[in-house]
Amino acid sequence: MPSNSDDINYAKLLGFESAVAAAIFAALYVPFFAWFVRQSLKGPTYVLVMLSVFCATRITAFVIRALLAGSDSIGHNLSLLISDEILFGVGFFGLLSSAYILVLDRMLLFHCPKPTGVTRALTIMVTNRRLFRIVMTVAVALGITGVSLSQSSSPDIVGLGKAFRLGSTITFLHLTVLQTCQTLKLARVERSSGAYRHDNESWGMKNGSYILCAVSLLLLIREIFVTAVTINDTDIQNNEHLWYPLLALPEILAVAFHATPGLVPPRSELPM
Repeated sequence: MPSNSDDINYAKLLGFESAVAAAIFAALYVPFFAWFVRQSLKGPTYVLVMLSVFCATRITAFVIRALLAGSDSIGHNLSLLISDEILFGVGFFGLLSSAYILVLDRMLLFHCPKPTGVTRALTIMVTNRRLFRIVMTVAVALGITGVSLSQSSSPDIVGLGKAFRLGSTITFLHLTVLQTCQTLKLARVERSSGAYRHDNESWGMKNGSYILCAVSLLLLIREIFVTAVTINDTDIQNNEHLWYPLLALPEILAVAFHATPGLVPPRSELPM
């Protein structure tokens, strides 16, 4: 770091301008956090718990962002800025995994034909929940390492950090595409299947495929934006005129869709 690093407002340097916008998003996440925690206490499922964790990380991250943007002295705190960047990267794990697992859970409610041969092997691989989480964990680790290395004063280490971040971003993009493919498969199954295994006639259950297709589109918009700016110019990612509508807004809209009553099947309805 340069000797006068204490005089640098890192938040302003990275484009953190609006404390109000960050505070608004933090406040918007609070009722969703309360909703998912309440639902988790009533009947805990992986999806509800992970959505609660995602909302908690976003509330924390936006509060930190508001402080960084609104206070000149806090804006000089590089460690706090790095923590905020890591929270935003790690948090996406919860949202993407929730969307993926929810699709697989809803698939269990329908009578689906069993694939055979090569198709069966491929289906087992792309629906392997543990494998999906392992790959996501690797992507998160790459992202955290990349953010940390990118703050070095050594150009070589900074370059390595950018490579790690790119690897993390591309991995998340592939996982998002996989989640979208699974959602489209669910939509096809729901249209072709005439009967649910359980008597859940809520609006969220009956229209789940449409809601989840919207969620997948929002996640794709988010990941395509992050991938594009990571490959071309990472500074653009922090331009708030693009960052809020193409990253922050799709995320909170996806969370709002997940809060649709009846969309997340209770554990009692899922086959053991």
